[in-house]
Order: sequence, then structure tokens, then C-alpha cells
Amino acid sequence: MKALIYKELKLSMHPICYIFILLFPFMILIPSYPMGIGFIYVLTCYPVLFLGVNKGQQSNDLLYSTLLPVRKKDIVMARIITVILMQVAFIAIMSALYPLARIINTNILQSAEHPEEYTVPGLGLDNYVLLLAIAIIGYAIADLVFFPIYYKKGKSIVASTLLTILGFAIYIGVFTVALPYVPGLEFLNNLHIGIQFGVLAGALVVSFALHLVVYKVSSKRLEKVDF
Repeated sequence: MKALIYKELKLSMHPICYIFILLFPFMILIPSYPMGIGFIYVLTCYPVLFLGVNKGQQSNDLLYSTLLPVRKKDIVMARIITVILMQVAFIAIMSALYPLARIINTNILQSAEHPEEYTVPGLGLDNYVLLLAIAIIGYAIADLVFFPIYYKKGKSIVASTLLTILGFAIYIGVFTVALPYVPGLEFLNNLHIGIQFGVLAGALVVSFALHLVVYKVSSKRLEKVDF
């Protein structure tokens, strides 16, 4: 497994994936920008990773992997772990930038003549932990859509990508931008930090369970693919 993950990181992942993961977390520093939108850009790495821009599908990476002396389900597991590492790296960088985002946002609000113009739509910096919980579950759902579709034939990159990104965009828009404005749910904008961490813990458990389903379904589908 260690060798397979090393192969994913060194051979399968195109450098543009690392650039995306490094740069897009900085969107948290943009004042009045919907914070949930930045999480979508992790999913844009999926087609680059699986198709590969002269790697991946174009060089028969999946076929090459199945010819190695490894189990097909290990191939799926290595790719799932790689994607999770991308997600974790993105969240870690964004979280490291969070204190700076708070400073920038506070300074702008204090100096602005019309502070309401810089209010972040939906969940903002005060609800960052809750936002992470929503995004983590969203990533797990996105993987539940993407992996089974892709591994059904080993080449369904267009359908899986479109459904995943479109579905996640709708999900993140509803739960981070629209939901706090629904009558009776205004409390989401001022949720106690302890409750937010509780939701985050629950989100991690849900994510783990969903990724187990992703692994089992995807590995079974790949076993049936005849190259």
C-alpha cells in the first residue's frame, strides 16, 4: 500500500494538483467572498489526477496499475487515500490562514464606512468550524458519487467529474450560503464554538463511514472491469 500511495503522489498526480491545493486556500483571505466556494476547487483536481494531462487515463495508468502484483482493491484504496490527502492538505492550509483572515476581516470592518458591504454571504469566519464539518461531509458525498461511476468502466471521467462538481456546488451553496437565511435557522450564524466542534466530530465519523462505502463499492466494480 505504501508503494502504491508513493506511485500516486509521484507519478499519477500532475503538478497542477499541488498548485491548486497550495493556492486556492488563500481565497479565505478575500473579504466578503463566500467561504464555501473555495472548497470546490479541490474537486477540480480529480479530473487532472484521473485523466492526468498526458498521464493518468491517457497513458493507461489504471491498466498499468492492474498489471502490477497488487490487488485491484488496493489500487482503489491508494487512490482514495490520495484524494483524502488532497482534501486534508487543503483544509490544513486554509485553517493555518484562518487567524490572518480574521485579522484582515476585523481591520476592514473597523475602517469601513459601510461594514455591511463586507459581510460574507452565509456562514462566515465565526462559523468556520461548522463550515469545515459541512465541507468534510460534502467531500465524502462527492467521493461516493465520483469513484463508483469512474471505476464502473475505468474511464467514465467526464460523467463522474460533471456530476461530482455540480452536485458539490449545489450542496455547498445550500448548506453554507442559503441555509442560514431560512427562517428559523438564523441560529446557524451564531452557533456556539463547542457545538461546532461537536458537529465537526460527527462529520469526521460520517466521512469515515461513507469512505468505507466508497471503497467497497468501487473495488467491487473495478474487479468486474475487463481490460
